[in-house]
Amino acid sequence: MNTKKIHKDRIIGLLFIGAFLCYGIGRNFFESQNNSEQLIGGFLILINSIFVIYIGIFLSKTIKPFHSLVANTYLFTRVIEAIALSSILLNLILNTKISYDLGYHIAMLSLGIGSIPMCFVLYKNNIVASWLAIWGIIGYSLLFLGFLLELFGIEWSMYILIIGGLWEIIFAVRLIFRLEKKFKF
Repeated sequence: MNTKKIHKDRIIGLLFIGAFLCYGIGRNFFESQNNSEQLIGGFLILINSIFVIYIGIFLSKTIKPFHSLVANTYLFTRVIEAIALSSILLNLILNTKISYDLGYHIAMLSLGIGSIPMCFVLYKNNIVASWLAIWGIIGYSLLFLGFLLELFGIEWSMYILIIGGLWEIIFAVRLIFRLEKKFKF
């Protein structure tokens, strides 16, 4: 059995793409004044959170043989991300005005905290191409820094968010099309 296999690689890739689409489209609909669009948006945000949890489950299974603490941390931070992204749905249920951005900022901080060591394990154990793992470490570090600055009123996250976002898309495409030629998937 190949121990350097990404568990459910194609599914993870599709989940990354699906999460991007569900949250991006869902958030746009959710911010509408139309109740039907808000409900559709809320449903898409909920689906995104389910995808995020499954990404955490599947990638943690890949990482666990190499570093169980990182695997568990990654899964935990993905669950926190999913809950934080879904927190805006409370506006529909409780008819309150919970900040749309606070949950997003917490989610991105959690994502950064869990993904930096995950990418390091991918790098250290040659699970993916070195350049991709290093890009992930840099991208998630900048993502974490950008959203940490946001909490202090310095609005830089959107300028550096693209680096981590592009990493997730490239990582997803490489998983879907099995472009990591070093190892059998």
